[in-house]
Amino acid sequence: INIVFLAHSLQLKEKKKDCVAKREDYEIVKLLEISAEDAEQFERKKKKKNPDLGFSDYAAAQLRQYHRLNKQIIPDLEKFENLLHGTHVSYKEGVERMVLDLEKQIQKHEKYSRRRFYNDDADTDYIRVWGPLDYINEWNVKFNKKAEWFSGKYTAEIKQNLERGTAI
Repeated sequence: INIVFLAHSLQLKEKKKDCVAKREDYEIVKLLEISAEDAEQFERKKKKKNPDLGFSDYAAAQLRQYHRLNKQIIPDLEKFENLLHGTHVSYKEGVERMVLDLEKQIQKHEKYSRRRFYNDDADTDYIRVWGPLDYINEWNVKFNKKAEWFSGKYTAEIKQNLERGTAI
């Protein structure tokens, strides 16, 4: 953890306390200190900084989650200085923060699920919307349809023989 960052965060906390004591809104005071051009540049930079590009691979997703969790850490310089090496005990607030984060992840995951292209309410496991299961993925379904369209009339007799068990 960067000491400069910790000192800056302590200064921000002090400014917030001063604003509360003066009964002022901290966000408004903060915006009054920044010029309009700087605020606009900050907003553009903020939008560019962490765009959600979707899922690319597990390593990128893990790195993205790592950075997101690091942003949530609230450093406390007083506790940091009092810690002794090897005597760490989990704080209740940290555990609660982790549980809340996991619940948010579960809720987000429930919203974004891959669309399935078969009927889950089918009576049997192997009978789907298109009949017996003869595919391994979505691409294979399209391939099988094209193959059936091109060669279906030539292979109909072979399929019937295979189903009856009389194929040579």
